[in-house]
Amino acid sequence: TVNVLEDDAIRQGIKEYSNWPTIPQLYVKGEFVGGSDIMMEMYQSGELQQVLSPQD
Repeated sequence: TVNVLEDDAIRQGIKEYSNWPTIPQLYVKGEFVGGSDIMMEMYQSGELQQVLSPQD
């Protein structure tokens, strides 16, 4: 976990890295999943729980 609110350069770097204009951003196993709006949609549909559950 990184508090990106403490450093403008980190915030900008994250946006450039993901090519996504907003924060927060969710990464799972190093892969960009989406921003808060996408996370909420995924949570409501049950997809987020599947993405976050341990896989064998």
